[in-house]
Order: sequence, then C-alpha cells, then structure tokens
Amino acid sequence: MRLDLLISTMLATMTIAAPATAKPDAASCAAATRYSDAHRGVAVYVLDRGKMVCDTAQGASTTPHELWSGTKSFVGIIAAAAVQDGLLTLDEPAAATLVEWRDDPQKSRITIRQILSMTSGQSSVIGKPPTYRDSLDGALIADPGTRFLYGPTPMQTFGEIMKRKLKAAGQSDDVLAYLKRRVLDPIGLRYADWRKGIDGNPLLPQGAVLTAAEWAKFGEFVRAGGMVAGKPIVDPASFAAMFKGSTVNPAYGLTWWLPHVGKAADPITAGTDIGRRAAELPADIVLAAGAGDQRLYVIPSLGLTIVRMAELNIAALMNPPKDPAERWSDVDFLKLLKATD
Repeated sequence: MRLDLLISTMLATMTIAAPATAKPDAASCAAATRYSDAHRGVAVYVLDRGKMVCDTAQGASTTPHELWSGTKSFVGIIAAAAVQDGLLTLDEPAAATLVEWRDDPQKSRITIRQILSMTSGQSSVIGKPPTYRDSLDGALIADPGTRFLYGPTPMQTFGEIMKRKLKAAGQSDDVLAYLKRRVLDPIGLRYADWRKGIDGNPLLPQGAVLTAAEWAKFGEFVRAGGMVAGKPIVDPASFAAMFKGSTVNPAYGLTWWLPHVGKAADPITAGTDIGRRAAELPADIVLAAGAGDQRLYVIPSLGLTIVRMAELNIAALMNPPKDPAERWSDVDFLKLLKATD
C-alpha cells in the first residue's frame, strides 16, 4: 500500500480528542454572582443540560420576580403554537384579522412577522403599554418593514390578533389561558402572577412574574428546540424564525435578542453588549431581556440555560452610568460564569 494512502487512512480513522471546555462550577458561580450582586442582582440560576449547577442567590431563585420585557419572549412562542394550530401564519397581513386596518394604505401591508419583529412601523412609549384595542390606533411613524421600533405596542396588537383568532376558532379568547394550555402546562412552568392591563387582558410586553427556577424551565424548552419528550409542541419553522434577525435589525428576531449588532436607540439595545462583543460568545446564544437587566440566556451548543434577575432602578435605567465599567455587561457576566467557551 502506498505510504501516502496509508497515512491518509490512518488520519481518517483517528479519534482526535476535543479540547476541554470550561464549565460553570462553584468558583465561577460565586464570581458571577458577586458581579450580579454589584449590579442590583437578586438571583443567578444556571442549568447545565438540565442539571442545576448554580444557585447562589440565597433563596431568591424561589422568590417570584418581575421579568419586565423578558415577558416578550413568550409572545413568539404563542405565535409558533398558533401556527401549529392553524390559527395564523407569520406572513399573513394583520389586516386579515384587524378589520380596522383594511382600508389603511400602510397598515393594510403590515404582516404578523413584522409585528413580532418590531418592524411594523408602530410607535410605542416604553413602559406604557396601550390596551389591546388602543394599540390599533394611531398613524405609523415608519413604513412597514423599514425601521426597528422597540416598544410595547406591537405586543399588545398581537394580543388583539390572538383574541380574535381564538374567538373565530370557537375557543376562549383568553391569550394567557392559551399559552398556559399549549406551552406552560406541558413544560411544567408555573408563573406566580401575570399583570393585566386596564382592559383586563394580560400584558404581553411586560406582565410575567416568575421565579428564576421557573423561568429556567422556559429556557430549557427553548434549548430543546421547542420540543417536549422529543416532540415539537409548536410549529418548528416558526420556532426557528424566532431566532433569525430581520434585515432592518439583525440583533432582534421574533421577540428574542440575538448576537448581532443592532443600531436602535432604545434602552434594551443599549443595555446589552452581546451584539458588539458577539465574537466573544457562542454563535447560537439567544437572549430574553427585561428592564433592570433581567436576563434569560440560552446557549444550546454548551447545554446551558442561565437566569439572572435584578431589582429595577428607574433612575439608572433612564440615566445609565457614563463609565462603561459601572454598567451591566452580559459578556463579562457570562465570562465569569465560564459560559463563553
């Protein structure tokens, strides 16, 4: 046998050991928790392939806490479940359901995908969600699909769409009951509270109140690809779409933040560095984020689900520290936790 062929055969059949990968351990959990605590932290909770490896919050992981805009990540899952149930498609015009928009030359072109990706052109006041019905009013401030406008209005609009879809299908129009039946119950997640608006409907931009351990269950569901016991309980294509950014903003998918650079001026975009420091992170990391630096990180390639919760400081939110060293850094936190290898 020729020597070169022999060497090629030997190389092809060799098993090359993969380099060791650092994992969260007691020391890294303590370091990450110290960093979190220095930034108003109340809970750090980590699952490594479903096993709890970090819970150094002295019981705070069992105390319900506001997710604020971390709530939005549930909305994409509602949409994926609704697609599987045949209630809607992501690219259908919202006006197919919202009759008020049918004669509007701009609003009639808005798709459900654009609503979920915050590219519908609707204006919002962060922290002041309108009622479901009121979210339909008001002129657009950008043509659909041309600008990323982060805020509560699109999430409430989706709530109105879901109510009408459910009612037309002969079901209860309670959107939260639908989420509970279709997703939360199957994954064993129990929320402590879910705030409602003045119209009595659950707030979809910011209403969920969960413990860190319960939020981690949602992260595990995402890490598993939207499956329970190996079976998809939401539409797989719509689930995958949640983690693909738009051309307008590659840093935001359908209610989830992604490791790409975003140019929007909203506080959440400014408050995370997973985009501008993406090279330091696993490419498949996805993030649910809320005011006060509430965080749910899911990193499938490392088998990690990470929850970080903190007290909301309105003054700090509206006037972030000028010194970058005083601001929350997602990347620095994850590096301390050994969750970036």
